[in-house]
Amino acid sequence: MNIKDLHQDTKAISTALIFKTTEGNVTSIQILAGEQLKEHITKVPALLVCLMGEAIFENENGIKLTLTTGDYVDIEPNTKHWINAKSNSNFILIK
Repeated sequence: MNIKDLHQDTKAISTALIFKTTEGNVTSIQILAGEQLKEHITKVPALLVCLMGEAIFENENGIKLTLTTGDYVDIEPNTKHWINAKSNSNFILIK
């Protein structure tokens, strides 16, 4: 199996649930170049891992990080955040 096979190259933003437990889940996210995962909030702590590509993660507290292959960011609960893809990018979200 391959993460890229979970997504279509024609959809700007695509998500696929990979693994679910009683306490959380793991989701694959694909964002195409030039697209944005719009501002949103998570109610629980989360970990976002960049598997491929380049994207800018930002939050309402002024954090602005460039994520490339292998980079990750801890996402604080109840904090608005968004992601802008500079190139086609794949992520794993763990929460």
